[in-house]
Amino acid sequence: MLEIVDVSRRFGDYQALNCVSLHVEAGEFFTLLGPSGCGKTTLLRSIAGFEQPDSGDILLDGRSLLSLPPEQRPVHTVFQSYALFPHMTVADNIAFPLRMAGCNETEIRQRVAEVLEDVRLPDAGSRFPDALSGGQRQRIAIARALVNRPRLLLLDEPLSALDAKLREQMQIELINLQKEVGITFVYVTHDQGEALALSHRIAVMEHGEISQVDEPSVLYSCPDNRFVADFIGQCNLLDGKVIEQDGERVRIALAGLGEMTVPTNEEIDFLPGDACALTLRPEKTRLARELQCGDDEFHVRGEVHDMLYLGDVTVYIIEADGVRIEALLANSAPGRTRLFEPGDTVELCWRYDAGHLVR
Repeated sequence: MLEIVDVSRRFGDYQALNCVSLHVEAGEFFTLLGPSGCGKTTLLRSIAGFEQPDSGDILLDGRSLLSLPPEQRPVHTVFQSYALFPHMTVADNIAFPLRMAGCNETEIRQRVAEVLEDVRLPDAGSRFPDALSGGQRQRIAIARALVNRPRLLLLDEPLSALDAKLREQMQIELINLQKEVGITFVYVTHDQGEALALSHRIAVMEHGEISQVDEPSVLYSCPDNRFVADFIGQCNLLDGKVIEQDGERVRIALAGLGEMTVPTNEEIDFLPGDACALTLRPEKTRLARELQCGDDEFHVRGEVHDMLYLGDVTVYIIEADGVRIEALLANSAPGRTRLFEPGDTVELCWRYDAGHLVR
C-alpha cells in the first residue's frame, strides 16, 4: 500500500534520511522505532507532506504523493500534543475536517457519532478538551484523524505524554481500534516495549537508515546486528571469535568465558578468526547458588556485582572472569522474595541455542 523508495533528506550538514526504502502493507500496524535523531519523525513528516525529500519517492497505492500538498493527501497525522482546539467542543473538534471539506451537517453528525463510538467515547461530544483526561484527549485526536476515513493514519509518539498505567491501557485501545477500523497505521516511537506490543512489523532505524525490518518476535530473538540487539530490550552482547563453522553449528571462543558451540546464523557466513558477538537475553539464563547443568548448556560461575529489584522480576549483574552478564529471575515464589546480594557466589548457565550470533 505504502512504498518508500530511496528517500533521502538532509538539513545542512545533517543527513536525516539516507536512501531509506521500505513498504507497508494495507491494514498493517507498522512502527518506525529508533533513538532520538535517527530520522523516524522526518520520515513520517515526509509521508504526511510536511517535509519534502531531497531525492526518492513516496507512493500510496502506486501513486506518488510528492506533488500533493499535505491537505490533499489521503493521510492524517496524530501528534504527541493532541492539537485539539480548546475553544471547541469534542464534537466540533472532530467535525472540523469534515466542515473544511464541505460536508453537509446531517452527514457530519452521523460520522462524528460513528467515530465517537469507535473510540469508545459516545457521550463526550458536548464536552470541551480541558474537561477530559489525557487518554480521552488522545482518543479524541485519533477520532478527528479517522473521521474522514483516510487511507493511512500516521501517529507521532502519541502516547509519550501519558503516565505508564494509562499508556498501557491506550496501547490496548489502539490495537483494538486498528483492528476494528482496518486503516493502515504508521506509528513512530522510541519506546521498544510499546513497539513490540503494538506492531505487526517494526522498522528499526539508526542514523537515518533502516537497520532491520521484521516482526517483533524476530527482531527480539534474531536481531541482524549489535545495534538492533542492544536497542530492543535488555541484551547481553558477549564478544568472541569464531573457531570454526560446521554445518548448523559454530564453535566460538567467548572473551573471558571459554569455548562454546552455538547455532549458526543462516544470514552470515563466518570464517575462522572472524570477530562475533553472542546476543543473549537475560531471561534465557538460569541462575542459582548451585546448578546442575546439562551437556547442551554453557556453565559459568561468578559473583553478584549488582542487582535491580523490579517487583515481578529481579535483574542481577553477574561478574565472571572480568565479564559482566545480566540474568533475570522471576520473583514467583510464595511469600517475601529472597534475593541474592552483591558479593554472593552464584552459578549461571544457558542452553547452546539460547543466544543468537551476530558480527
